[in-house]
Amino acid sequence: MEIIKNGVMASVKGPDEWFSGEVRIDPLFGQKENITKGAGALVTFEPGARTAWHTHPAGQTLIVQSGLGWVQREGGPIEEIRPGDVVWFAPNEKHWHGASPNKAMSHIAIQEEVNGEVVTWMEKVSNEQYTK
Repeated sequence: MEIIKNGVMASVKGPDEWFSGEVRIDPLFGQKENITKGAGALVTFEPGARTAWHTHPAGQTLIVQSGLGWVQREGGPIEEIRPGDVVWFAPNEKHWHGASPNKAMSHIAIQEEVNGEVVTWMEKVSNEQYTK
């Protein structure tokens, strides 16, 4: 058994290359070398903040913790997400997620690596795409 105590892993600002707006990442658990391939983090988006378009080779699960968020897969509509909602993006499904324009949102993001890769970041979501 292992207990990872709160505060052991520091909060970090979401990198500008991957996010638009103010985003904080609080790591929750990482991979265990040669044992597990998954990692998780609590990600908090201030109003209007969002990820860039991206994919995950093994897919991604989001568990909404608070606030009001938006998610979109390529070619689909923007969909609203609320606390308690669980979102699954299939492997290599191009998507983005973030807060709604007027309300912050936090979710736990869980993803696994495949051949050393966890995520492929792409272009940012434009303001026009976000406000559609």
